[in-house]
Amino acid sequence: MGVAVIEASMTKFGQRDAWLRDLLAEAGEACLSDAPIDNDDVEHLYVSNMSSGEFEGQTGVMNWLAHDLGLLPAYSERVDQTSSSGGAGIYEAWQSIASGASEMTLLVGGEKMTHKTTPEATDIIASITHPDEYKHGVTLPSFAGLTARHYLERFDAPRESLAKVAVKNHRNGVDNPNAQFQKEITMETALESPIVADPLRLYDFCPITDGSAAMLFTTEERAAELTDDYAVVSGIGGATDTHVVHERTDPTVMGGVVESSDQAYEMAGLGPDDLDVAELHDMFTILEFLQLEGIGVAEQGEAWELAMDGYTDRDGELPINTSGGLKSKGHPLGASGVAQGVEIYEQLVGEAGPRQVEADVGLACNVGGFGNCVITTIMEAAE
Repeated sequence: MGVAVIEASMTKFGQRDAWLRDLLAEAGEACLSDAPIDNDDVEHLYVSNMSSGEFEGQTGVMNWLAHDLGLLPAYSERVDQTSSSGGAGIYEAWQSIASGASEMTLLVGGEKMTHKTTPEATDIIASITHPDEYKHGVTLPSFAGLTARHYLERFDAPRESLAKVAVKNHRNGVDNPNAQFQKEITMETALESPIVADPLRLYDFCPITDGSAAMLFTTEERAAELTDDYAVVSGIGGATDTHVVHERTDPTVMGGVVESSDQAYEMAGLGPDDLDVAELHDMFTILEFLQLEGIGVAEQGEAWELAMDGYTDRDGELPINTSGGLKSKGHPLGASGVAQGVEIYEQLVGEAGPRQVEADVGLACNVGGFGNCVITTIMEAAE
């Protein structure tokens, strides 16, 4: 059964006074209030969230939200797939409609993180890594630094190419009113910022963020009855790579990205050349290169050239992270994948404001950990 997205919303990302319950309700209410349906039409509710227990000492987030949004007795479920929880929520919502189990499904993703100190938040995030690696002090930033060093040396890529990613995504974030950072940075600023995990510096990393995002799914047939402006989920795929990162044959290849995007392309009957816009999981700048290669836009070791040539700029051949990406928009773990979907939806229906590009086909790639699990979604504008 064809699956469509008929409405989407997101809160302001950044340091918020609100707690998770309020953030989820804010995005959910905004999505439902703009939708051409009644709340009691919603049959399934999915909440993408990685760590409400660890960050707030609270569980049962899906039950809170069903109550707060007045969705009873809709089926509700929390979706946790680490930092790809949002993408996994899109997969769950798609399945619920495609299977015929639900005709109207609401997905809301969110995380509250900034009330914790940076070491506390980092330690919670580091729980994604394999225990055998974590006990030796290996964290996601250290993986990123090691991989970036290997990539730059192996493929003779200049350090400036990573800075170009940060500069581009900050520039895109200026035009996103919901982005955490709405300021441009210079190449000099990026290249001279403090080292975090050599060769990666401060501006190669995304921030710790609070926020929430929501999407409303229904059948393609119902969508056509309700509105002229909707997007179709034409392809979706999910895959898992080794949990122990050092067991991978090639650390510069994200197998989960390759496999999940292949699945999505096959389902959609499309390929990399058909993409008009994409949202990639740039938790670290090096990940934008690895995902560009994993989704087939660039050959291995050549994605850095696209950054240097302006190919991925908003006015380039394939705009990447028009939202500002995780780098500028922010990374509230459970919300990030949903927010990627929101950006693609808004681009396809022409609601992206000053960020708008010409797009009929968009892709979102949401990564858990350091490529441990990945969801890739392809959406197309309604004909």
